[in-house]
Amino acid sequence: MASQPITMETLLEVIKLSESGCKIKEIIGRTGLARNTIRKYLRLLEDRSLSSLLPDELAAIFYESDHTTARNERYNQLIVHFKNCSSDLRKTGVTRELLWVEYKETILDGYSYSQYCEHLKHFLGRRDVIMHLEHIPGQEMMIDFAGDKFCFIDTETGELVGCEVFVATLPFSGLTFCVAVYRQRTQYVLYCMGEAVRYFGRISKIVLGDNMKTLVTRTDRYEPDFTELCHQLSQHYGNVFQAARPAKPRDKAMVENHVKIIYRQVYAPLRNITFYSLEGINAAFRERLEVLNNKPYKNSSFSRLSLYEQQEKQHMLPLPSQVFVMKKKTTLTVQRNYHVQLWEDHHYYSVPYIHAGQKVSVLYDQRTVEIYLHHERIAIHQRTHQRSCYHTQTEHMTSSHKHVAVQRGFTKEDFLLKAEKTGPSTLAAIELVLKSSFYPEQNYKSCNGVLMLEKKYGAERLEAACARVLLGTRVNYTMIRNILHNGMDKQPAGPEDSPVLIHDNIRGSQHYQ
Repeated sequence: MASQPITMETLLEVIKLSESGCKIKEIIGRTGLARNTIRKYLRLLEDRSLSSLLPDELAAIFYESDHTTARNERYNQLIVHFKNCSSDLRKTGVTRELLWVEYKETILDGYSYSQYCEHLKHFLGRRDVIMHLEHIPGQEMMIDFAGDKFCFIDTETGELVGCEVFVATLPFSGLTFCVAVYRQRTQYVLYCMGEAVRYFGRISKIVLGDNMKTLVTRTDRYEPDFTELCHQLSQHYGNVFQAARPAKPRDKAMVENHVKIIYRQVYAPLRNITFYSLEGINAAFRERLEVLNNKPYKNSSFSRLSLYEQQEKQHMLPLPSQVFVMKKKTTLTVQRNYHVQLWEDHHYYSVPYIHAGQKVSVLYDQRTVEIYLHHERIAIHQRTHQRSCYHTQTEHMTSSHKHVAVQRGFTKEDFLLKAEKTGPSTLAAIELVLKSSFYPEQNYKSCNGVLMLEKKYGAERLEAACARVLLGTRVNYTMIRNILHNGMDKQPAGPEDSPVLIHDNIRGSQHYQ
């Protein structure tokens, strides 16, 4: 290995002592340099006036001519070689020895393998510099899955089951969380996120992860596409998701480093304990996390937890009052009656009439149904599980439809209220008529026709006709009208009577006389 050149300070001292008339032996005593080294540099002083030169100019004279710096043609060829092939070290199977062999094949008088590796180390060290980042309190939460799994023994099969370990950290305070799950699938990532935010007690403004399939559908350096899970989580918590650049783990270096900390502070202390369930692993993880997060930093009185409580927690977002529930999503076409049909329960939900014929996205769970057009919510309904029902909001109707609804009382509640005033049998008949068809306009007209019979026949006869029609298997406006028209409501109906079919086309007994 070539010797290292002396420093500029030592060189200036040698020049000063030489120009003042000191002998080599005295210069050796003052600088501690070897005799041959001093003679080598003093030879460069001959026939030169150095007193007026600046340090940069001296370096150009002494160091460029110094063979120990290797600033020659062979070295320049080596640097060109490094620039062309050093990136190949990231490729599978490529080693430094292989690059050196290829280098020697093109440059016969090249460096030896040891010198080649030494120069490559310095070359990579100059290129592979890093930047210190100042993290803002409460700004980010970084998430990742550990590369090494944690295992437990299945008590039924005796098999060793490997678990994925989810790690989340807050870069400012370093507060860290981990939990073990079976897989990296959507339902488990959702569980991990929920456990993490409950552990922290709040949520950061940004969640930064890698390009795992459960979070990112299309990777991109600048505009990755996120999954529906990320969009729903962002809407629920009021924050945003970001993804690190592909193959750039330094974008989330803090969580990468904390994965190593989890290995040392959680994995290692539990290595000799045998676990028989996932719950047992997570209980042990929580105990180790308490030790880790309460342990003071080196040469500091602050721990991760105390730093979080005092300086970071107040800058984070509060958690919503409701627990996040993953919604199902489907794409539907708005019908001409400005409703969409949710096929799971055959319910119809209204949207503003101007969107009739357009395709919309419907997000729903057990509580609500939300309808979106171009990522903008245009309607929200409370979901019920009663089958074959329309949910129509008045503000979604056209002005003419609103007028009809107001003038004719075409609302379900109005029909039921009027029927209740007439009597319980009328109320029961109206309820059956309302459920008899998918189309509310047809049902409402039938109900209105039944209630209008009260004006002609009176409330008492209408109640009696409804009581009689309830003995049959079907209830509609025509049957009630025919009972009143034929006076059958005045005849007592015993329990042994079978239902009589009333129809305009039925022949009477006089036809056969």
